Amino acid sequence: MVLAFHAGFVLEVFMDSFHSGSNVLFILLGGIMVLAMHAGFAFLEVGTVRKKNQVNALVKILTDFAISTIAYFFVGYGIAYGIHFFSGVDTLMEKNGYELTKFFFLLTFAAAIPAIISGGIAERARFYPQLAATFLLVGFVYPFFEGIAWNKMFGLQDWLTTTFGAPFHDFAGSVVVHAMGGWIALPAVLLLGARYGRYTKDGRMSAHPPSSIPFLALGAWILTVGWFGFNVMSAQTIENISGLVAINSLMAMVGGILAALVLGKNDPGFVHNGPLAGLVAVCAGSDLMHPMGALVVGLVAGALFVVMFTLTQNRWKIDDVLGVWPLHGLCGAWGGIAAGIFGSKALGGAGGVAFMPQLLMTLLAIAIALAGGFAVYGLLKKVFGLRLDQEEEYEGADLSIHKITATPEREASW
Repeated sequence: MVLAFHAGFVLEVFMDSFHSGSNVLFILLGGIMVLAMHAGFAFLEVGTVRKKNQVNALVKILTDFAISTIAYFFVGYGIAYGIHFFSGVDTLMEKNGYELTKFFFLLTFAAAIPAIISGGIAERARFYPQLAATFLLVGFVYPFFEGIAWNKMFGLQDWLTTTFGAPFHDFAGSVVVHAMGGWIALPAVLLLGARYGRYTKDGRMSAHPPSSIPFLALGAWILTVGWFGFNVMSAQTIENISGLVAINSLMAMVGGILAALVLGKNDPGFVHNGPLAGLVAVCAGSDLMHPMGALVVGLVAGALFVVMFTLTQNRWKIDDVLGVWPLHGLCGAWGGIAAGIFGSKALGGAGGVAFMPQLLMTLLAIAIALAGGFAVYGLLKKVFGLRLDQEEEYEGADLSIHKITATPEREASW
């Protein structure tokens, strides 16, 4: 009997260790996939900007990630979740170091904020002020709303549940990550102003075509593939994984492509941003919607991006280079609201959501993002200045900042 008890105890310890180890591996793979998405952000920007700004796009995304890691490790993660890493290694290694790996996974989400903003302010932003903005945004602004939405800070989620019968639901970050990033980017774009020569004095727009459609497409593909880790692995543990998230991500992606193809009149830039629009929108309700609902969400998102990108650039003269406000800000907001519609049982969803919590929290995210964006970029503009001067911008950020071009003017003869 003693031997049987001992064997049962050993088996239980083994199974606990195996379970926690499996969760570590699961979320680590998710973190690696989302980390790879940052290469997608980089190449999407490289392909969209003019050739004289390609090096800057690559360096900016990489260094933004490094600054994001420092800001989130020492400040942001503690604000959002009340957790710090100043304990001994023995404590940090509990459950096979699951909390450490979870931090890595959530860091890749947080670092998406400056990666999103980077596309909006491309070709004319100064380098070091943007790094300062990254630290402030990832260290303070983003985790403030992240904690409200995903860690029930200030009891707002409990109030929504009591008042409307359901909390705010954002499974993989349509609002928490994408809408926040897109709406923070809007003040940055407005405060920077348009690129020199983008709009003429008589109001006409001067074309700035993408430097490389293949690089743009490569970035879009890397983001699209990595997004399945972004969404599916937001379950964070093996037992919570759901194939529904994968198929809904697929259907929304396809919807975004088709809508962008038709409304964008087969423009390759629109076509390759279409899947991203659909995936941004489906994040929030990907674990709740019926696949048909996800398809509709993606179709609306793809259409929303094409229409609003065109209006932003042509009519409103807002020089958002990659269209990050319509792509992430508006499609992310649509995704948060859509979760409350298509996640309901009446439309074939799993239920457990309500429209008003989704609407109210989406509006709160927009308010926090706008306030944070104007505060951070307004302060930096006043103290340091945000943009390159006209001569530096004309020469290109590659030479002005990094003293090198993406490709040599002529090949060496030796």
